[in-house]
Amino acid sequence: MLKKKQFKAESKKLLDLMINSIYTNKEIFLRELISNASDAIDKLYYESLTNKSIKVKKKDLEIRLIPDKDNRTLTIVDNGIGMNEEELENNLGTIAKSGSLLFKEKMSDDKNMAIIGQFGVGFYSSFMVSDEVEVISKAYDSDKAYRWVSRGADGYSIEECDYENIGTKVILHLKENNEDNNYDEYLEDYALERLVKKYSDYIAYPIKMKVETTTKKDDKEEKTIEDKTLNSMVPIWKKQKSSVEDEDYNSFYTDKFYDYEAPLKVIRSEVEGRCSYTALLFIPSHAPYNYYSKDYEKGLELYSKGVLIMDKCADLLPDYFSFVKGIVDSEDISLNISRETLQENYQIKSIAKSLESKIKKELEKMLKNDRENYEKFFKDFGMQLKVGIYESYGMAKEILQDLLLFYSSKEKKMVTLSEYVSKMSDDDKIIYYACGETIDKIDLLPQVEAAKEKGIDILYLTDYLDEFVFKVMMNYKEKNFVNVASEEADFESDEEKEELKKTNEEYKDMFTKMHDALNNGVNEVAFTHRLKNHPVCLTSKGAVSVEMQKVMDAMPTDTGVKASTVMEINEDHPIATKLKSLYEKKDYETLEKYSKILYAEARLIEGMTLDNPTEISNLISELLAK
Repeated sequence: MLKKKQFKAESKKLLDLMINSIYTNKEIFLRELISNASDAIDKLYYESLTNKSIKVKKKDLEIRLIPDKDNRTLTIVDNGIGMNEEELENNLGTIAKSGSLLFKEKMSDDKNMAIIGQFGVGFYSSFMVSDEVEVISKAYDSDKAYRWVSRGADGYSIEECDYENIGTKVILHLKENNEDNNYDEYLEDYALERLVKKYSDYIAYPIKMKVETTTKKDDKEEKTIEDKTLNSMVPIWKKQKSSVEDEDYNSFYTDKFYDYEAPLKVIRSEVEGRCSYTALLFIPSHAPYNYYSKDYEKGLELYSKGVLIMDKCADLLPDYFSFVKGIVDSEDISLNISRETLQENYQIKSIAKSLESKIKKELEKMLKNDRENYEKFFKDFGMQLKVGIYESYGMAKEILQDLLLFYSSKEKKMVTLSEYVSKMSDDDKIIYYACGETIDKIDLLPQVEAAKEKGIDILYLTDYLDEFVFKVMMNYKEKNFVNVASEEADFESDEEKEELKKTNEEYKDMFTKMHDALNNGVNEVAFTHRLKNHPVCLTSKGAVSVEMQKVMDAMPTDTGVKASTVMEINEDHPIATKLKSLYEKKDYETLEKYSKILYAEARLIEGMTLDNPTEISNLISELLAK
């Protein structure tokens, strides 16, 4: 007898909320129905373990998809526990009542039970793609089958029907296509395979579908219909480590993350505790083409009990480890009602903290045991580690500082800060560095030449961010960072300093005239002994160096921050003698010309542009012609 009923939930408004607001993506419906089918099979299998009258072979348990293009229906069939009339009434007639949740609570002592459904709303996602839904079900302990039918919020009907098999069959009568949606897509084999692979690949039971295959025989094409299992069932991260080869991980990575190269490193982690999880992570062998752009999205795939919840869960990775790809699977995370987002963030934070520690340890291990591959990694992703220190204002320093590499003037190779400091004496308190576009250009800087002459090891910073990173770090193991092109770089004895001070005082008026000739291009002009063969250099005073100013000048917005600089002239160079002679002869006009040329030289050495190159060219030609 047909029984027409209204939903026990309050009104059409609630069902509209279920269908139109909770789920943001229509294709989720198949994930939800397959998850429900998996739960039903789990329940039957669990009952069979305690009820000997139930004869179930695990190999026979399955989920089947049946697309019917002629009738525009998609059917999902399982041979699970099934439902009687009362259970159909309670589970489908009451919105947000979950039979799976009740069963899970009943079996709460059994930790092996991994029931997916919790909220009882997943089934109603069917109405996003269907204008009518039929459910035919027969409970394992009943001789009768029942048919539940609904066209949505208007209500539903339940009647007895014929159905030989134990289990449940959900028949979706798909909506008509419109301008925004092509519902016919859910009748295509390729689309159903894609959705199963994306969301339900690791459901523990085979998801099968009959597909048409074409083979050639004697130059003739033969079409056959065969059963195809669409899902992998056992994820690679659930297999015994001893049974998985490197090639298996590599194949999984290249297929899953659409990379053409095997990963540089595979990290597998299984953690038991307050929030247990399994993680399979990969460090790519190269940076994606859009890695350092706004288009790049970080995040790990998040699974709950083998079901994909999020494509990219950004909260699982700090930005400085955003290059890591992989998956996290946890049965303990709390999901919101749609299973599309997370309910309790502390669980994700706990997993993220654990993953951060694991990734750091694995990178340190690579740095120690596989230096060649680590340097390859650092070439692609080292900038991101530096960004992590800079953008955290040094808060991430302790996590990342020992992963950084810089070129050493003495070692002629990349070294860590720890390796640099290990070569210092106990009395040394300074880590010296120099900045420039390339190692070769830095090597030619006048200040670098003088420092190397004194046996000082210098770190060469070639990334635009490097000096900013050192500024926010402030020090490493109580050793301060000092730019050899700054006034802090002091290699002279007290006697030498005192002698130079007297000389600069003697020519104070000359330096004032030179300073005025440069129209405040520098803050000071002075003699120096820091140079060996070079005639002139620019030295920075204060927190902002010349290299930092170059970076800020290249930004689209004018920061207005300028380096405070001193034009230092090598007192031991013949040019110093020439300047003194011009000053003593009171040939201030020529002194002014020399000042401008020297300043231009100093700027060019630092890789800076000239405001008026034509003027400088004319001055050089004029002086050469004399």
